[in-house]
Amino acid sequence: MKRVVSVSLGSSRRDHRVEVELLGERFEISRRGTDGDFDRAIQLLKELDGKVDAIGLGGIDVYLYAGKTRYVVRDGKKLMDAVQKTPVVDGSGLKNTLERETVYYLREHTDLLPPGTRVLMVSAVDRFGMAEAFAELGCDLTFGDLIFAAGIPYPIRTVKELEELAARLLPEMSKLPFHMLYPTGKKQEAQDEEKVSKFGHYYREAQVIAGDYHLVRRYMPQLDGQTIITNTTTADDVAFLKEKGAGCLVTTTPEFQGRSFGTNVMEAVLVALLQKTWEQITPRDYLDLLRRLDFKPRMVYLR
Repeated sequence: MKRVVSVSLGSSRRDHRVEVELLGERFEISRRGTDGDFDRAIQLLKELDGKVDAIGLGGIDVYLYAGKTRYVVRDGKKLMDAVQKTPVVDGSGLKNTLERETVYYLREHTDLLPPGTRVLMVSAVDRFGMAEAFAELGCDLTFGDLIFAAGIPYPIRTVKELEELAARLLPEMSKLPFHMLYPTGKKQEAQDEEKVSKFGHYYREAQVIAGDYHLVRRYMPQLDGQTIITNTTTADDVAFLKEKGAGCLVTTTPEFQGRSFGTNVMEAVLVALLQKTWEQITPRDYLDLLRRLDFKPRMVYLR
């Protein structure tokens, strides 16, 4: 049996373990949160190194993309460098393939994403593939990277502008402690009420809200039937979205025993199946394997 473990800076309350069969291989897939404790995450990574088939890094990014430029997040790279033997990924490979394909799938097979759909991406630099796909399909875009990360009420409207701002800001922002950029530990379970009140209108003006679940949740006001496109949701998360008035939940990763895992976990599973080093794997390798696995977006209608 292959073992895949996600080590996350997120809350340990979201830990989960499943056994599944994929393409004839048995997998034990688990998630272990460190409640925002960076040193504990490094210790756990070192303990797992060489003892499991692949590792995913959760609750943090190692690489952020804007156009063809890749930016390295200093804290994420420290975690990745703690692992010397086992393949380790952060989900960015799947964000550029599976999540892009999810947007195309929704246009082709559902009525959730017609041309001109008003889409809010709470953060786009950690899901640039998805952002590009929305733009290609003619959606009316609002990227909230400055609004929600920095509290600056400036909506970014185009992929080109996103690239330009990323080129100016990410080289320095990527050096900051990651908890300044993204909620870790118990902060993932709380809403930022000040920003909910101040910027909630961006959510209400949108028809589709997309991006990382913890960011989407953190700033969410009461909704009126909007579609949420995200991943890593539990039964409690589905109940929260229903209470907030969301109309439909779309998760980009498949559901295993009541929850969808993060892109970092699923990318680690694909790496274990491909049996190549991360550097050797191409986007085509991921896409071909995803088609063999027949992974499709999961849709839950909440109304």
